[in-house]
Amino acid sequence: MGRPKKDTESSKSNSRVLRPALTPEAKESQLISLATDLAAQQLMDGTASSQVITHFLKLGTSIAKLEREKLEKENVLLKAKAEAIESQKKVEELYSNALAAMKKYSGQASTDLEEELDDDSDIF
Repeated sequence: MGRPKKDTESSKSNSRVLRPALTPEAKESQLISLATDLAAQQLMDGTASSQVITHFLKLGTSIAKLEREKLEKENVLLKAKAEAIESQKKVEELYSNALAAMKKYSGQASTDLEEELDDDSDIF
């Protein structure tokens, strides 16, 4: 005869109605979630392939944990470097503004009005 029929109640409880993803990133997250749920179900049922089992075994190794920790620390370092660059830009801008203000107060910098007067004097 044919294959045994699946229990419709259990298949209904396992299937979720997902709203359509609005972005490719959201769609990717949905697919990852579904794949993870399926892998978990296969592991519980004892029907998981050797690739699925190996994948999750590797995630639990100390090397994988160290690699994740290293990546997290590298991300923190990169963020700190980016913040330092932004901070340096702000400091340079402040120094530039301070120097311009000092020149103006000491009389070294010409104002826009003086430049306009000098331009007008050439006409006469």
